[in-house]
Amino acid sequence: MTDPRTPLFEQHAPGLGTVRIRPLDPAADADVLHRWVSEERAVFWGMTGLTRDEVAEIYTHMAGLDTHHAFLVTRDGAPAALLQTYEPAADRVGECYDVLPGDLGVHVLLAPAGPDGPRPGWTSALLAAMTTYALRTPDRRRLVVDPDVRNTRAIARFAREGFVRGPAVVLPEVDLPDVHLPKKHAQLAFLERTVAPPRP
Repeated sequence: MTDPRTPLFEQHAPGLGTVRIRPLDPAADADVLHRWVSEERAVFWGMTGLTRDEVAEIYTHMAGLDTHHAFLVTRDGAPAALLQTYEPAADRVGECYDVLPGDLGVHVLLAPAGPDGPRPGWTSALLAAMTTYALRTPDRRRLVVDPDVRNTRAIARFAREGFVRGPAVVLPEVDLPDVHLPKKHAQLAFLERTVAPPRP
């Protein structure tokens, strides 16, 4: 049986370290996630005010879905980002644009800078590794992101990494027994695959 904490992807960023991506463990990773989503800078993630157990419960629910997946991204073993991927047709964003075959939705939450402060080039290297991972299978042709329109830093960050701005949309409220998401004014952006996928 495969260890769920075994990396699914690894990429070395010269001068910055080795990026690894593995499935999120909702219980074991709950402390890290709760710390990240509780910070004011993560307000657009929509989880400020939640307890550790509530955060763990959200990701335990996600782990049971076939259409949504969560991953912990590390640099040299230290937690560096949360990556979520999803099928746009099975998500509210699919109501706001024409979903094409091969589309994959992506959400990214970066860890706060370490005690030495931000490292030049690190965010770009991290996002490059995550987009490479998300597009690694032959049937994936395009990534879609939907940051809040007020999150100008994230919008600019995606633009620097080659995402092309799409329409500004309003994602409808989701009110289900297991999930509640308020209405969201989002800026869509897309990244098309530009090179042939690696051979399996």
